[in-house]
Amino acid sequence: MFNEFKLNDKITLRNKVVMAPMTTWAANDDLTVADDEAAYYGERAKEVGMVITGCTFFQVNGQGFENEFYAGSDEFIPSLKKLADAIKSGGSKAILQIFHAGRMADPSKGELVSSSAIKPTYNLFGPVEDMDTPRELSNEEVWDLVDGFYQTTRRAIEAGFDGVEIHGANTYLVQQFFSPHSNRRDDEWGGNREKRMKFPLEIIEAVNKAKEEYAEEDFIIGYRFSPEELENPGITLDDTLYLVDRLADEDIDYLHVSLQNYNATSMRDKDDQRLVGKLLLDKLNGRKPLIGVGSIYTKEDAEDALNNIGYDLIALGHVIITDPKWVEKVKSGEEVEKALDLDRLEEKKIPQKLANAIQSTPGWFEIK
Repeated sequence: MFNEFKLNDKITLRNKVVMAPMTTWAANDDLTVADDEAAYYGERAKEVGMVITGCTFFQVNGQGFENEFYAGSDEFIPSLKKLADAIKSGGSKAILQIFHAGRMADPSKGELVSSSAIKPTYNLFGPVEDMDTPRELSNEEVWDLVDGFYQTTRRAIEAGFDGVEIHGANTYLVQQFFSPHSNRRDDEWGGNREKRMKFPLEIIEAVNKAKEEYAEEDFIIGYRFSPEELENPGITLDDTLYLVDRLADEDIDYLHVSLQNYNATSMRDKDDQRLVGKLLLDKLNGRKPLIGVGSIYTKEDAEDALNNIGYDLIALGHVIITDPKWVEKVKSGEEVEKALDLDRLEEKKIPQKLANAIQSTPGWFEIK
């Protein structure tokens, strides 16, 4: 896992370890990147090969979380640069994850919109009730969103990021367009599976246009996706194999699966014991690197994910929050800290707002 990894013939990562994208709830009240938020990323960027930020948004009604840093206008480029500089100072590639929350946005931030006027019944964590019904986006508004990804990529380039990740996972807007549950449109943006691919494909084209106009050839473009939905109708593993087969031929540098466990089997079909990661890798057949993630805590977990399942790269989530020295400790055979020590937040460079969010969600983290 500590060997260099070539994303392609222009981009080499110093190792196969990635910091997973996780929201911090830690921006300033004006939604600029806070000093302690930048320090949190900088501390964790010292030995991993690539850091993917928590998602940023570019339309006011796309905000998914309190104190989520914003990237919707050029006046926020200095804020983004603070974050890019902090990550790159540690020697990691700095990747800005871009999203719009769609029907899963915070309803206090603006009108909820989505591919269709269908309210959600599940989110990332399970069943939900009493959710608001979003308004269906007009054709013109959909194109405005595509342009939003273009403009945000341009800002990322100007801010000094090494790449962007399109957030097409975790029930948010890009996934909502691919999903047969949330997308019931009968125009060019919806219908059969191929038509539901149009929105993500147009975003990839727009992001590449920004790269061609403003960046060097080694600017990285990634795409994150969730393999299944529990709604009916919802995204199935068969749908996702179609998705990754299409994406593998697009002008992107990596794919990033979103899973709770790196060795997960199907959520929808408990009788299907095939490993999701292996199915994806078989379909990709080496055409694009795949990042595996989910419950990777120890050296043994990482080696199992890389060597037995076959992921090209592995992403660390919770454990790199609780122990920013994970790479160093695994290399030297030291024990990794898996619990959040509330008495050592400053030492671990954990923003107080992030610690507050963790404490308000019982069972999410082990806490000392």
